[in-house]
Amino acid sequence: MISPGTYNMTCFQGSTFDKTFTATNDSTPINWTGYTAKLQVRQYVNTSDTAVLTLTTGSGITAGANDGKIIITATATQTGAIPQGNYVYDLELTSGSYVVRIVQGRFTVDGQVTS
Repeated sequence: MISPGTYNMTCFQGSTFDKTFTATNDSTPINWTGYTAKLQVRQYVNTSDTAVLTLTTGSGITAGANDGKIIITATATQTGAIPQGNYVYDLELTSGSYVVRIVQGRFTVDGQVTS
């Protein structure tokens, strides 16, 4: 079982957001072949709360086959639609019925001045 890491992120509203995580098991990169990924950002830890950002495999998330890397990218349009404030997020990968949470934490959106 993989225990999720905690990583607090700051997103700059109206700017492209990108972050790369590398998952390892005893220093060996995890092979994510066959996994799908999903990241959601919400105001509260509550699945009934509407997500302000959802990224999935092929739509903002790329999971590396042999290098353990998970690349997250949100467009400037996507981040521009998120109101300034403090949120929570987690990133889960799924293969069949096996679900593993890789990372979780706070997601702070720093407001945009220039438009």
